[in-house]
Amino acid sequence: MTKPILIIGGGPAGLAAAHSLGTVGRKSILVEKEDQLGGAPILSGYAKLVPTGEWAKDAIGGMVKRVEDDDLVQIETGAKVTTFDGEPGNFNVELSNGKKIEAEAAIMCTGFTHFDSVNKPEWGFGTYEDVVTTTQVEQMFSSGGGVRCPSDGRKPKRVAILLCVGSRDRQIGREWCSKICCTVSSNIAMEIREELPDCHVYIYYMDIRTFGLYETKYYWKSQEEFKVKYIKARIAEVTSDGEKLIVKGEDTLVKRPITIPFDMVVHAIGMDPNVDNPEISETFGIDLEQHGFVDVANRYGLMGATSRPGVYVAGAATGPETIDDSIAQGHAAAMAVLSGLKESAKSA
Repeated sequence: MTKPILIIGGGPAGLAAAHSLGTVGRKSILVEKEDQLGGAPILSGYAKLVPTGEWAKDAIGGMVKRVEDDDLVQIETGAKVTTFDGEPGNFNVELSNGKKIEAEAAIMCTGFTHFDSVNKPEWGFGTYEDVVTTTQVEQMFSSGGGVRCPSDGRKPKRVAILLCVGSRDRQIGREWCSKICCTVSSNIAMEIREELPDCHVYIYYMDIRTFGLYETKYYWKSQEEFKVKYIKARIAEVTSDGEKLIVKGEDTLVKRPITIPFDMVVHAIGMDPNVDNPEISETFGIDLEQHGFVDVANRYGLMGATSRPGVYVAGAATGPETIDDSIAQGHAAAMAVLSGLKESAKSA
C-alpha cells in the first residue's frame, strides 16, 4: 500500500479525510477545483458557525492550515479530475493541470451548490436590492461591516427571514429539506438583534426544523432571549411600495392574509446538488440519487461506499449536511478506505 489516496474537494469533509489519513501515516492527494481550500465556509465567507459560535475563518481555517502543514498531503488547487480509470488499489488519474497520478482509492468530498434565489423570482431576489440571501448576510458579518441595506447602507429597522427558499418546494423541483437552514436562520436572527437591538426580526416558516439539541439553543433562545418573532405562513410574493419591501402572504395559524413592510428581506437558501455532479458521475463512474446528489451504496456496512468499488463519498456531496457531520463523515470515509483496501488485499 504505497500509492496515495485521492481526495476530491477541499471543504470540511475533504480536510477531515486528509487529516485522518495523515494520522495513520497514509499519503493523500487533495484536489480542489478552486484556488484555495476550505469549501463553502471559507469561499462563501461564512461568519459564526453552528453550533460552536466559532468564526468560520478560524475553525475551518485551522483545518486548512493543519492539512497544508502535513507533509503526507499533496495539495492540487485549481484542478479537476478529468480521467479516472482502474480498480481498487490501482487507479490511474489525470488532472486538468496535466498531472498524472496513481491512487489506491478515492474519496468524493465534492460538496453542494447554494440554491440560486433567481429561481424564486416572486420573492423579490434580483428585483429589489434589499432582498438578499443568508449567505450574503453571513458575508456582511464576516467582513466586519454588520448588517446593512445594500441599496443605501442604512441599518434596517425591520428584517424578514423567509425559510425554505429552494427547499421543500416541488414547484421548482426542490423536494428535499436542506436540514440546517432553520438553525442557521435562527442564529442569524440573534446576531442581527445583538448588533441592532432596535431592529425587529421576523422569521416566516412552514415548519421549524431545528433538529436535536438545536431546538433549545436556537429556536427557543431566539424567541425568549432575543425576541425574534416567528410567523407560520405561506408567502405569496415580495413587492415594494417604493420605500419599503412588502411581504404578502397568509398566516396559516389564524387563516388570514398578512401584509407587512420591511427594510430588508433575507432568503434562507437551501443546498442544491453540486452543479458539477453530472460530470463527476461520468468521470468517476458513480451513480447519483434521484435528486442529483451522489448516491450512497451502503450505509450499514462500508461507510460512504458508492456504486463503484474503491470510490467513497462524504459530506454534503450525498445531500444536505451540517459542517460537523461532514467532518465526521470525512474521518469515517478515510477509515472505510483503509478497511476496504485491507479486505481487497485479503481476497486478492
